[in-house]
Amino acid sequence: MTTTAEHRPQTGARATTPLRSRPAVRRLLEPQILTPADLSMVLLVTDEPADRPMPTVTLADIPAVMRDAARLGVPSVKLFAESFERDTTGEVSLAPDSLMARAVHACKDTVPDLAVMTETCLCSYTADGVCYLTDRNGLPDLPATIEITSRQAVAHAEAGADIVGPASMVLGTVVGARKALDQSGHDGVSLMPHVIFWSSLYDGFRLTMGATPKAGLNREFQINPGRADQFVDTALRMEAAGADMILLEPAQFTADVLATLRSVTRAPLFPFSVSGEYTSMTRTDETGGRDVRLLIELFTMLKRAGASGSVTYAALDIARQLT
Repeated sequence: MTTTAEHRPQTGARATTPLRSRPAVRRLLEPQILTPADLSMVLLVTDEPADRPMPTVTLADIPAVMRDAARLGVPSVKLFAESFERDTTGEVSLAPDSLMARAVHACKDTVPDLAVMTETCLCSYTADGVCYLTDRNGLPDLPATIEITSRQAVAHAEAGADIVGPASMVLGTVVGARKALDQSGHDGVSLMPHVIFWSSLYDGFRLTMGATPKAGLNREFQINPGRADQFVDTALRMEAAGADMILLEPAQFTADVLATLRSVTRAPLFPFSVSGEYTSMTRTDETGGRDVRLLIELFTMLKRAGASGSVTYAALDIARQLT
């Protein structure tokens, strides 16, 4: 007997039909996609309590934050640290008692099992607020930048960091950091370089951490947001240079490159939701907490696109809502 078109089984129909309305059925068939384990908490560390555009923590605050993260199931933190001392060489970032080093110690001393990620960059240590060193003509000095940020990576590893993150977008910093870590006995420390579209979404971070370039916009090595091909190529070149995982930022602008990268690499990919996303996509709710629903939607979408996890200032607020 011939089956007419109107009586043929509609394969795939169930995949596009809304689930039955009973809550028990929806809970059965719609598992939670985003969990606290998918999040990494950003900590902006300052020497003293600070009233700034973005929330900050002091060393004294870190133990409580780490215990909250462990209790809520957030498995890692990403540290940034300011410096009042600045020079033309970035050498102040290497001190064993730098704020970054002390922050790493505070994290690992409190909850050793939580992964600690750091940023190796120079914008908080140079007098002009740029992410690289300059030569006598004011031009980027790439060999000097690679050398000092490689030494930063070792300093962070010696303090106890699990993952270090070259962030200047100077490609040689990845291979330089990998070589320096391996030669200093820190071959077990991972590298997660930043791959960055330039954006005004970084302004809150820059103002908070004193990382605003005095000469204005600092886009020499960051990628034009119209160049998805360059973003993907840069990420793959960093992986080939020794990166173990890749940080993509700003998170909300990286869905397309994330999906492309997921199709061509097995490396873990972590979108970073930067300061402007936190301020524009969250608000204080009627209870005095943070309304983070938009970020939950963003990170759910990014996980669907292939993210291994998302880095966010709102990790603890999101984890509280998810649990």
